[in-house]
Amino acid sequence: MPAGGEADAPLPANLRLWDNDARIVLRALPEASLTRVFLLFPDPWPKSRHAKRRFVHPANLSLVARALRPGGEWRIATDDPTYQAWVAEVFAAQDFFVFAPPRAARPRDWAPTRYEAKALKAGRQPLYWRLIRR
Repeated sequence: MPAGGEADAPLPANLRLWDNDARIVLRALPEASLTRVFLLFPDPWPKSRHAKRRFVHPANLSLVARALRPGGEWRIATDDPTYQAWVAEVFAAQDFFVFAPPRAARPRDWAPTRYEAKALKAGRQPLYWRLIRR
């Protein structure tokens, strides 16, 4: 990225990084305290016996929904076909979020990631969901 681009921009003063299990922080946050949550190219846990380890899981939807304010946005992107089908299946059976079909092209206001670049280079098609909290 050229000098003076996003890579050189100062970090927001309110930015916090959490390098532990996201479920812990989601439980600890005040209700309706977030406006946006990102899940970008998570580990797909492709074997069906490992589906319980996927972050998009019926048991986690209420955690994210509780932390997001109404109208808040959950952005999800994945290039894994198994995870893509899983996202569609899980969100079709819930009432927390407005579920719309994913986009095949990254929306302009989403930052690219190195995982996305790796997927595209390998010929995998990422999908991008924008889920709105009811």
